[in-house]
Amino acid sequence: MSEPIEDLVDPAVHPDEREVEASLRPKRLTEFVGQPKVREQLQLVLESALRRNRPPDHVLLSGPPGLGKTSLAMIIAAELGTPIRVTSGPAIERAGDLAALLTSLVDGEVLFIDEIHRIARPAEELLYMAMEDFRVDVVVGKGPGATAIPLDLAPFTLVGATTRAGLLTGPLRDRFGFTGHMDFYGSGELEQVLRRSATLLAVDLRDDGAVEIAGRSRGTPRIANRLLRRVRDYAEVRADGIVTVQIARAALAVYDVDELGLDRLDRAVLDALVRRFGGGPVGVGTLAVAVGEEVETVEEVAEPFLVRAGLLARTPRGRLATPAAWQHLGLAPPAAVQGPTLLDA
Repeated sequence: MSEPIEDLVDPAVHPDEREVEASLRPKRLTEFVGQPKVREQLQLVLESALRRNRPPDHVLLSGPPGLGKTSLAMIIAAELGTPIRVTSGPAIERAGDLAALLTSLVDGEVLFIDEIHRIARPAEELLYMAMEDFRVDVVVGKGPGATAIPLDLAPFTLVGATTRAGLLTGPLRDRFGFTGHMDFYGSGELEQVLRRSATLLAVDLRDDGAVEIAGRSRGTPRIANRLLRRVRDYAEVRADGIVTVQIARAALAVYDVDELGLDRLDRAVLDALVRRFGGGPVGVGTLAVAVGEEVETVEEVAEPFLVRAGLLARTPRGRLATPAAWQHLGLAPPAAVQGPTLLDA
């Protein structure tokens, strides 16, 4: 009788992959790849605070998803040598929720609020005083008999992250002492991210394989790491485990990621826009029905990259396919929309 699989696996040799993948997050600023301007500015803020033995100013990190805002928040706590409390804007529905969280913080602790632009308005107003004076007023009772009890807070550093900085109110934005905007990564930086991750995941990643994956990662480290894991799976099951350019291309074809990094939804949006609606303009609601998705999914998941890649334009009359979109689908654009293409760019 064969032994159970779990008895054949040495946990020392094959640790839980979830733990390995969690280790992909850089732990220090020196390990963080990309965003050189933000890293330099943040390093000055943190080093100055350490020399003064005071918590640093509150930090706001803005930028598209997947660029490392959460990682930087954890790095800030690690550099300061303090614990970190993690929550999100949608999770703070009432001022009381935030008051309970703030009063439980210890001296110097980092409070990280992801998607801070979605915090409830009553909680946001409570946050103003907490950020400026390290104090909150807890209201006990209702109506004319209500009493505000002031509570002092331990000095803390708030790190807020947002993908939509324009939705932050002015009073909240102005209370952050440092604001860092994170931009999309270049191919060279993504290759560095992939090589580091490949080392941690024990993946034999060749240089040409890293270049291929980086080129399809949409300028986003989170996507690069996700694609690396899927290519690793393909290489281990259908090849010899070595990730070369040929293996990367074959694997990403299986997972419906094309040479520009477009996935199934992206191509469905472009295909509907070009083939069904003649390139537009067409309303986003109509486009969403055509691809069987919610309007929010098309607007927030597919459109940002399609616009950035020069494949789709948002106009007052609706969404419009660019000549590059026709070219990407292997079609000739009508004479009315002839213009620069990807090959001309």
